[in-house]
Amino acid sequence: MTKIVTKDIEPNRRRGGDLRTLLSPATAGTTSGFMGVLTLEPGEVVTEHYHPYSEEFLYLVRGEITARIDGEPVPLAAGEALHLRINVRHRLENDGTEPAFLVFQLGPLAPRPELGHVDTEPLPHQESV
Repeated sequence: MTKIVTKDIEPNRRRGGDLRTLLSPATAGTTSGFMGVLTLEPGEVVTEHYHPYSEEFLYLVRGEITARIDGEPVPLAAGEALHLRINVRHRLENDGTEPAFLVFQLGPLAPRPELGHVDTEPLPHQESV
C-alpha cells in the first residue's frame, strides 16, 4: 500500500493548470495506469493533447469547465464525469469565475512515459508574447 498526500507532490504546469500525478509508477509502483488531480483557476487551460496508449477518465469535483473534444465544446459541471478514448484530442478550459478541481485516471500505461502524451498546440510557456 502507498499513501500519497497531494500537497507533497510538486505541480506539473507544463500544459497549464496545477496538475499533480499522485499514484504512478514513480510514486507508488503502479503497473496499469496512473491518477491525479488538476486545479484550473479561472482563465486557465490545459493545452490540447492526446494519449496514444491510454484512455482518460475525468471527474469534475468542483467548478465548471469546457472540455474541447476534437475541437467540439463539451461543458462539464461538478459531479459529472467524462471518458476520453485513446487518440482523442482534448483541451480543458476554465472560462468560469471559480477554480475547478478535477480527478483524473489514465490506463493502460504507455510503454515509456515520454510516449504517453502528444501535444497538438503550443504549450503555455512556448507561446510567443
